[in-house]
Amino acid sequence: MAKMTSRALPALALAIGAVLALTACGAGSRTDNENATKVSCSYKAPAEKTTVNVLAYNSSAIDPFTDTMIKSCTTDKVTLKHDPIDFGGQVTKTTATLAGDTGTYDILETYGFVIPGFAADKKLVPLNDLYDKYAADYGLDKISESMRAGMSYDGQLYAIPMQAQMYVMAYRTDIFKELGLEAPKTFDDMIAAAEKIKAAGKMQYPIALPWLATADVATSYGAAMNSLGADFATADGKVTLNTPEAKQALESLLALKPYMDPQVTTFDQPKVQQQLFNGTAAMAIMFSGRMIDLTKPENTKLSADFGFAGAPKLTADAKYSYNRLSIDGWSIPFNTKLDHDMLFQMMASAVSEDASKAAVPAAYPAREGMVTAKNSPYGEAANDSMASAMPPIVSPVLADVTNAIRPTLVDVLNGKISVDEGLAKMQAAGEQAAG
Repeated sequence: MAKMTSRALPALALAIGAVLALTACGAGSRTDNENATKVSCSYKAPAEKTTVNVLAYNSSAIDPFTDTMIKSCTTDKVTLKHDPIDFGGQVTKTTATLAGDTGTYDILETYGFVIPGFAADKKLVPLNDLYDKYAADYGLDKISESMRAGMSYDGQLYAIPMQAQMYVMAYRTDIFKELGLEAPKTFDDMIAAAEKIKAAGKMQYPIALPWLATADVATSYGAAMNSLGADFATADGKVTLNTPEAKQALESLLALKPYMDPQVTTFDQPKVQQQLFNGTAAMAIMFSGRMIDLTKPENTKLSADFGFAGAPKLTADAKYSYNRLSIDGWSIPFNTKLDHDMLFQMMASAVSEDASKAAVPAAYPAREGMVTAKNSPYGEAANDSMASAMPPIVSPVLADVTNAIRPTLVDVLNGKISVDEGLAKMQAAGEQAAG
C-alpha cells in the first residue's frame, strides 16, 4: 500500500470528478440554512469555544444534510462553519487539507469512489468503534447495509453514508406522447426515439449526456461498462480495458454521438440541465440529484413536461443498466485536532431519520425505503435505477486508472483515434497507473 501514497492525492483532483459529475452529482444550487431541519445533536462540548470547519459542496441534494448539521449542532460554545463552494472547489480543498499533518477541515463530505484510496493511505479516521457506540442512538443500523459497505474498505467503515445518487433518465413527455414514443429501455431505443424526434423537426440533437472531458466523460464510460457487468479494473487491481466489454461499451457511446451536440465533451451536468431547460434536448441521463431542478417552474417553463425513468441498458440482454452508483457520506480527516467522538455525533445527526426525511425529494437518503413515488417526482425512476445498477467495484486503483485513461477516451469520442487504438492506449495507461 505504501506506493499509493505518492499517487492518491494528486490523482484525486481529476479522478474524483469521474464518479460524480459521484458525484455526486450537482454543484450550483443550494438551500437556505434558515429553513434547515432542526434535529437532536447531543455531544460533549469542549471546555473552550471551538469552530468546526465542514467541507461540502453546494447542491440541491447535499445542502439539506449540510444545513441540518450546521443548524442543529451549533451551540454557544461550538460553531460549525460551512462556506459555499462548488464541486471543483471542494475537490481542490479536499486534496489540500489531506496533504499534510495539519488540515483545514474537521468534517469532510466524501464519496465511495475514493474511499479505498484514502483508506489505504490512512487519510481518513476508521469509524467502526464510533459506529458501534452510537448506532442505536442515531438509528444508524437503518442506513442501507450496501451503502455502508460502499463506504468501507478492508472491513472498516470510513464514512457515514448520507445519500446515494444513481443515473436517471429525464425526457420530454409532451414530445414523446405526440410522437407515440415510450421511455427508452435500451440505447437502441434512445437512438430510435432520437431519429423520430429529428425527423419531426422538433430538435437537431435530442440526446444530452454529460461528457465533460475533464470529468463526466469517464463516468459515462464507466456506466456503459457497468451495464455489461464490467469496470475499468477489478477489485484486485487488474485493468480490464482490453476486453470485449470495454470495446462494446465504447462503441455504444459512439453510436449516440450523432444525436448529441457536437460540443458534448465540453458539457457538464449543469450544461445538460440547461439543454433541457431551453428545450434543445428531449432526453438526458444524469445523476438523480439533478432531477429536482427540472421540476421547478422558476428554472424552466417546461417543468411540467418532464418525465423520469430508470436508466436504460446498453442492450436488451445486458445484465445491468447504464448506471453509476455514487454514495455520498461524512468522514473525519486523519489530521483534525478536534475530538472524533464529537465530530461523529455531528455527522450522525445530519443523517438521522428526521434529517433524511426532510431531504426528500431533493436527495435520495441512505436510509432504506425513504424515497417513494408519492414523495418524489422521480422516486420510482430512482428506485428502478438503484435496483438495476451494478454494485460498485471496491478497488484502491480505480480512481487512478480513471484519471489515466480519460484523455485517450476523449480522443476516441472526438474521432481523433480509432476505438482499437484507444483501447490499447487506455489499457497501457491504466496498467501504469495501477502499478
